[in-house]
Amino acid sequence: MPSINLLPWREEERRKRQRDFGVATAGAVVAAVAGVVATIFVYSQMISGQEARNARLTAEIVELEKSIEEIDGLERQKERLLARMEIIEELQKSRPEIVHLFDELVQQLPEGVYLTGMKQTGSRVEIRGVAQSSTRVSALMRQIDSSEWLTDPEVERVETTQAGASRQSEFVVYLKQVRSDSDMEEEEAE
Repeated sequence: MPSINLLPWREEERRKRQRDFGVATAGAVVAAVAGVVATIFVYSQMISGQEARNARLTAEIVELEKSIEEIDGLERQKERLLARMEIIEELQKSRPEIVHLFDELVQQLPEGVYLTGMKQTGSRVEIRGVAQSSTRVSALMRQIDSSEWLTDPEVERVETTQAGASRQSEFVVYLKQVRSDSDMEEEEAE
């Protein structure tokens, strides 16, 4: 005889499917929440790692800026020292020139001419003095023109004044100092 199942198997099957569906839905929700949490965790780790690298780069930039400032300070100090060294070298080179200038002035100064002042700017020399007459000033200029250390004499003024019973000429003469050949050769070698 055929057996007939009268139990409500369809309802049981339906409940089982609903339970399985609920479990699957809860599992999917838990998996989705876990995925979102894991993604947030991974991104926060990446962000904190990048922030740490940025902080290290910022610290290194600060250190490099300090080093650059120190280097700039040293460069400025080096330039000042080099400028001082150049000045000292120029002074060392010009030491014999002043000796030649004074020696040559003494040799070229004619009798009856007295110097009252002298000023040098570069190679140009201003001579102030008193002469017994204006012809003595002319003699001074001729002797300066024939000198090997002095050249290009120019008279700015000659004034005749009365000093007691005698007359005298006050004068201002400009001339140029010639540099020695050894000084010129040293400059060309540099």
